[in-house]
This record gives sequence, structure tokens and C-alpha cells, in this order.
Amino acid sequence: MPDNFPGADSPLDLGNVTKALRERLGGLKIIAVVVVAGLLALSSVYTVQPEEVGVILRLGKYAGTTEPGLRFKIPLVDDLTKVPVRRQLKQEFGFSSESVGVRSSFVSNPDEANMLTGDLNAAVVEWVVQYRVVDPYQYLFRVRRLDATFRDMSEAVMRKVVGDRTVNEVLTVGRAEIEGAVKVELQELCNQYETGIAIDQVVLQSNNPPEPVKPSFNAVNQAEQELERLVNEAEAEYNRVIPRAEGQALQTIQQAEGYALDRVNRAQGDATRFNALYEEFRQAPEVTRKRLFIETMERVLPKVGRKIVVDEDVDGLTPIMSFEGVSAARTSRQVAAQQAGEGTP
Repeated sequence: MPDNFPGADSPLDLGNVTKALRERLGGLKIIAVVVVAGLLALSSVYTVQPEEVGVILRLGKYAGTTEPGLRFKIPLVDDLTKVPVRRQLKQEFGFSSESVGVRSSFVSNPDEANMLTGDLNAAVVEWVVQYRVVDPYQYLFRVRRLDATFRDMSEAVMRKVVGDRTVNEVLTVGRAEIEGAVKVELQELCNQYETGIAIDQVVLQSNNPPEPVKPSFNAVNQAEQELERLVNEAEAEYNRVIPRAEGQALQTIQQAEGYALDRVNRAQGDATRFNALYEEFRQAPEVTRKRLFIETMERVLPKVGRKIVVDEDVDGLTPIMSFEGVSAARTSRQVAAQQAGEGTP
């Protein structure tokens, strides 16, 4: 027994022992109280980061939301949950990122990625949904197992949208339209179930045909590209040839219209001249007949190189040399006058 223990040199006294124990335990109680008080004080202080808010449950019931900064709560009564409301969150579908960096690695998830298109073709679709928490209360308390539920909703909406489109739209031209449609429908579901989530973006990462049929799809794509090239060439040729043909057609039409107008004008002029001659003929038939005959011979005889004049009263033929210009015209007029029964000077 220690020397400083009360009653060490005297017989055992239970009263003294009890008193000594009480003194020692009293000191330990004070220390314990101080330690507990310190722990409670530390547990009542918490910090909310700038991109977060704190949701307080008091005895299991929602008590409010705290903003970023140094905050206090009631120890052993309040329960704190921090929710990132100013940070963009994302979930990956059809694949998962194992490491992100210079050499990123991904693991595919065929159960999520394999889908059936509207024309009964298979496609491998991988996508990412980026979202934010806009209502911490709904995010924590309206839907149980929200992460799993959100994944199920995203997958269901994507399968519905892909199932309404052809494989060509899914793999090539319809990517932007699919992203927009999935974003709208997924946001409607989130609002309907009060998830407290706002969809920022739906991004299609990779749309490919399944590996066993990829060569066939590539061949089809090449054929479609060749078709598009031929169509573009045909349109270019059309744009080159058709305007020229239309111009030629317009020119031909204008020439025909001009020719028709010329012929009509000539015909009208001939008719006017004929009417004038007819009027003269009606007034002096014999004179007009002779004048017409003379004018006709003046036009015809100069074109004949050699002329032979035949007189009924002469048995032989008299050759007359060809005269050019005025002499020929005069000779022709004389011959015509003789044949018409007129005397020549």
C-alpha cells in the first residue's frame, strides 16, 4: 500500500478508503465533464463550402437550410447533410470512367449501351447527363435512392427516344435532336417526381453499331456518301446546263417571234401592194398588164447571160450578145415591148 495513502500505518478503515476514492473520482469527473463539453462544442461548429448548402434535421425532422460559411448546430440533436447546389454533377451511361487524365481509361457497360432503334436495328449508345441540384429538400427527402432512380429514368428516356428513330438518325444525322429530346423529357420526369434536379446537358459520347455488324454498317455509310456525292454532282450539272438551255430556248423563241413579225409585216406589205395594183388594174387593165410584164422582164432578163430573140415573122434566129448593166436592161425592155405588141423607138 502506498505510503501516502490515508490509513497506511493504521488498520484498514473503510470510511477513509471511501473518502479517498471520492476525492480521486471527483477530479476525474471534472476532467470528463470538461472533455465532453469540449467535444460537444466542437461538434456544434461546422463549415459549409461556397458550392454547398447545409440541410439540418432536428430530431429527424427537417429544420432548415444553411448558407455557406461557419455555422453552429445543436449537438446530439441536429444532424447535418451537405448538398452541392453550385456544382455541376454528372452520371455516365453505357460506360464508366476508371481514371481520368492524360491516359483516361473507360469500361463499357453493354447492358445500358445496347439499344434497339425504331427500324429494328441495334445500336450501341453511350451518353453523359450533366445536372445540378436546385432544391436540396426535394433532392434529399422526396425520392428514396435518388441516384439509382435517376439512372433508371435517364436510361428509360434514352431508350424511348432512340426507339422512335431510325438507326441512321441515331448513328449520324440525328445526334443533336436526340440530345435535345432526351433533355426535355428527362427534365419533365424530374419535375414530375420532385427530384430537385435541373438537367443542364445530355451529351452523346459514342454511337456505333455493334461490333459483329460494324463492317456492314460501314459499307452502308460508304454507299450513302457515294450517293450524296453523285447527287451533288448531278445538281451541279443541272445548275450548269439548265440555265444555258433556258437561255437558248428564250433566244429561239425571240427569234421565232421576230421572224413571225417580219413575215406578217411582209405579208401585210405585199397585200397592200397587191391591193394597189388591183385598183390600178381595175381602172386600166391593159396598161397595168403591160407594165407588170415589162417590170418582170426587167428583173429576169439581166440575169440571163445570153439572150435569143425569136420573131414569128423571121425564119431564122438572130443571136444577140449579152449586155451588162443599163444596155442589158434597155435591150430587155425593148424585147418585152416587142413581145407585148408595142413599137420600140
